[in-house]
Amino acid sequence: MNEKDVQAQWHKVIQRRSFLKSVGIATAMLPAGGLLATGVKAAGSSAQRLNSGDAAILRFLAAAEIIEVDLWQQYNELGGVDGGNAAYVAALQNLDGDMQQYITDNTDDEASHAAFLNAYLMSRGAEPVNLDEFRKLPSSKAAGAKQIGRLTNLRKLVVDTSFYTRYRSGANPDLGATARQAVNIVNEPAIPLNDTETPPDTDQPVPPTTASARRMQAIANTAAFHFGYIEQGGASLYASMSLKVTDPEVLRIVVSIGGVEVDHFSVWHDKLGNAVSQPLAGVVDPMSGVTFPDLNNPGGELAQTNKIFPEPTRFIEGLPLVSVIRPSTTANAGAVATIRSFTADLLFDGQSKEFFARVMALAEAADAAKRRV
Repeated sequence: MNEKDVQAQWHKVIQRRSFLKSVGIATAMLPAGGLLATGVKAAGSSAQRLNSGDAAILRFLAAAEIIEVDLWQQYNELGGVDGGNAAYVAALQNLDGDMQQYITDNTDDEASHAAFLNAYLMSRGAEPVNLDEFRKLPSSKAAGAKQIGRLTNLRKLVVDTSFYTRYRSGANPDLGATARQAVNIVNEPAIPLNDTETPPDTDQPVPPTTASARRMQAIANTAAFHFGYIEQGGASLYASMSLKVTDPEVLRIVVSIGGVEVDHFSVWHDKLGNAVSQPLAGVVDPMSGVTFPDLNNPGGELAQTNKIFPEPTRFIEGLPLVSVIRPSTTANAGAVATIRSFTADLLFDGQSKEFFARVMALAEAADAAKRRV
């Protein structure tokens, strides 16, 4: 099969009709005060103020969503529906034809979560979360990126890909199990850094042929695994926090938003598999050496790319295996665990001590919350 035939076959596989409409994030990003001013009122706003534990949970979740919005906006500027970097868009589309739409919609979802949680906190007499003072990290210099201050750094990541093998096995970290990394992604950008090493007009064939095309495809592949890493963490975090909530309305909020995080993870878990299966598998970043192997060769359940639903695992001792979100305990999936994981990811590389103190204080308060009977 020649290169032209490979290209045609690959795009036939991944190109599907996009059934989602593009949605902007302007409304979702309206400040909490603005939302309240327009008449938004929570069902519980006339009831008593939130207890300290529920307020702490919602404040941390609001902070986590603000952090997610920041990183997703960077992905959206470069690779979303209106993404301004053509080569990055093309490399993402090599993974799936709908990647632009999914990125934009994921950005919109997280923005709506952040705005809603802050608005709800205010409606129940609690203080909202604002991290604007820490938006000081530099942007990418690549075409499409806005030159504004950021909370997060996507320019050098160490992506924990153990979720990939964990969900394919019976491993449950809540019971002491560990899972190996599916791909070793170390000190790798998830967005293009500049237009010199990855020109925005570079062709992105499958497989990539030039050094700049291989570099860009490795960056897009890293983004795909990072999408999965971020959203599986959100699924675990919301599951963990739900166990601590007292107020029924707050519980409804936590489990409802948490369900969307699970939905996000399932999509990205599926799409990232195309980076490590034929004909795209085998890409090596010529600058960092990060390699995306064919995980279907030699294969096995811990690698098979089309096994995206969680395998049954140990959950409660003495009972049968069951397919569940894992981890879900405070120690492994709580607020402090989330900040530690983001830190190990280098997502906050370059942030100030004050930033770490702020987010860790929010995390510790959330983890300390207890359900009141």
